[in-house]
Amino acid sequence: MIYHIAKYLQQYFSFFNMFHYVSFRAIVALLSSIFCSLAFGGWFIKNIASRESFKSRPREWTPDNHLKKNETPTMGGLFIIAICIINIFLWCNLLTPNIWFFISCLVGFGLIGLLDDLKKLKLGKGISISLKFFLQFEFAILLVLAWYYSTDQNTTLCVPFFKNLMFPLGCLIIPWAIFIIVGTSNAVNLTDGLDGLATGPLMTNFATFSVISYLAGHKFLAKYLHIPFSSSSSEMTIIGATLVGTLLGFLWYNTYPAQIFMGDVGSLALGASLAFMAIISRQELLLILAGGIFVLETVSVMIQIFTFRVFGKRMFRMAPIHHHYELLGWEEAKITVRFWIISIILSLLTLLTLKIR
Repeated sequence: MIYHIAKYLQQYFSFFNMFHYVSFRAIVALLSSIFCSLAFGGWFIKNIASRESFKSRPREWTPDNHLKKNETPTMGGLFIIAICIINIFLWCNLLTPNIWFFISCLVGFGLIGLLDDLKKLKLGKGISISLKFFLQFEFAILLVLAWYYSTDQNTTLCVPFFKNLMFPLGCLIIPWAIFIIVGTSNAVNLTDGLDGLATGPLMTNFATFSVISYLAGHKFLAKYLHIPFSSSSSEMTIIGATLVGTLLGFLWYNTYPAQIFMGDVGSLALGASLAFMAIISRQELLLILAGGIFVLETVSVMIQIFTFRVFGKRMFRMAPIHHHYELLGWEEAKITVRFWIISIILSLLTLLTLKIR
């Protein structure tokens, strides 16, 4: 909205020319998202999340000390999605199709998470794993098909560390994108088990892919770094900055001891949205490195299931792996901050790979 108003007014006042620059709008969007989150977060917790229908219950297969988290409000993802969309409308070029596909991804996966959260709160157990996967795949298929056939997207798959190793996927990008979106969504969902644990790595990842999106949307820099150029990628920089700001503000209330949890409505939506950002910038393989914490959590669950079914023994005391460290005696805040540190390091290494080609 502000972008389009400024574009009209710039013919009369040169001051409004600055809104043309992606870098300026990204910084302003980040700051306004932080302000909105801090300004309305307390109100949301007090007037909305304090209702009985928002009170959380500990997940299945969690340490006993999680019983103390009973009655903590959940579904804070509703707040995150609302603040994000408001700031997207304020600062983005709404004539960019990818903006609307991103919003659809955020809202669609958020609704799946909302359904799961509501059932957990009412019945003590969420929707079945099979139904959750079915809904995720169905929506991802619709989203990717609509994105692929209604926009002119580069379908080159870039391989990190090799500047000339690229594979044109063509229509194969459809199943590939579906897999990445659903996989990342569930990986973030598995990570969201401690106060602020998922929020920190999500911030670093959105910041990383904001930078990558900016580079992919800059013709000269994209050519210099051997990144597929896409003019629409630059607008994703503003979305990424918006999410970083929103999550930073949300962390004010989500840090240990949490006043509110994001719930599945937040983790599923943000995981899928992160994947969609990576897909648009054609750097989805870098998610493996930047999102190393999410990969670690997912792999730990897979190893736990495999070792128990094959050998009858558990590799970890409990999975995902953050619960393993809890049972080893680590304090929750220590686990969270150390995972954040690892995520920051991985994100910096991810940005380095753009030059090491």
